[in-house]
Amino acid sequence: MSDSTPGATPDTTQDVAAKGDWPLYEVFVRGKRGLNHVHVGSLHAADDTMALTHARDLYTRRNEGVSIWVVRSEHIAASTRDEKDPFFAPSADKVYRHPTFYDIPDDVPHI
Repeated sequence: MSDSTPGATPDTTQDVAAKGDWPLYEVFVRGKRGLNHVHVGSLHAADDTMALTHARDLYTRRNEGVSIWVVRSEHIAASTRDEKDPFFAPSADKVYRHPTFYDIPDDVPHI
């Protein structure tokens, strides 16, 4: 008896298994009017080049972006919601980082 899925050819079964082993990529797109890349979704791909191509085809079909980043999910380190207060508490005592002690001219962009 065969281990393959009923009705599937051996090549099709191997392709599906191989795709299940592809790494997960996170996709970030910078819009035409945006300054920052924004997370738009995730996808699986065999390598970085394939991830870029698939991200372009999937997330910028209507010419929404001018730049795409793809990053393997395994390479992203992030804080958790449970860590929010203790993780960000040190920045709260540095009031000099906030523009409250001086006036910002109206013609200064992006502040």
